[in-house]
Amino acid sequence: MSATTETEGTTAAGLIPRLRTLTTSGVSDALDRLGIAGQALGIAPLDRSFRLAGRAWTLRYGPVGEDRGTVGDYIDDLGIDDVVVLDNQGRLDATVWGDLLTVTGHRRGVAGTVIDGVCRDVDRSLTLGYPIFARGNWMRTGKDRVRVEATQVPVSIGGIRVEPGDLLLGDGDGLVAIPAARAEEVLAVAEEIERAEDAIRSAVESGSSLRDARVANHYHDLQHGSGGRR
Repeated sequence: MSATTETEGTTAAGLIPRLRTLTTSGVSDALDRLGIAGQALGIAPLDRSFRLAGRAWTLRYGPVGEDRGTVGDYIDDLGIDDVVVLDNQGRLDATVWGDLLTVTGHRRGVAGTVIDGVCRDVDRSLTLGYPIFARGNWMRTGKDRVRVEATQVPVSIGGIRVEPGDLLLGDGDGLVAIPAARAEEVLAVAEEIERAEDAIRSAVESGSSLRDARVANHYHDLQHGSGGRR
């Protein structure tokens, strides 16, 4: 690992507690305001109560050729604050995550798993409360159907680029990715947006009109033309 990568990793780890306090909607608005593409289309939690926050550890799969496939034993090297990010090119016909990986990830305190593709053995994930975000689930194994192409490389998840060390946040609304180099900036904007929206919500609950509450809290200025949440 280079000195730059180590520094970025340390910085990202220090931001994860702040990331956990936010919502994907707030971060999405911040990404829009800053012109960053970070919303992963079609990637959803297996259970709407699932949340994850951490730094990306990436793996890219490809289809097998004449050789037999490999799925990888990477999980033994991961731990707290790591999010497993598996790019299976959106395949729905072969899973790359199941029961044994869920049990091991949960035991090691891994923050969760993100798959551009499908998983299986859903009941284990639900029982353990281990957060998985994917395109869905199906029982057909990926063994001898996929192979590990590379680890800790840039991958594509839901149409966005995710690099090792990027910050990921997932909740019932989906998944967002924050480039490590801009994490502090994105989190600061997201916190500003969510504070303003909390104030608007409180004002409405106290009897204000939504229009007046938005004006008082400079809501449209916060969005800078992104439209914001309604």
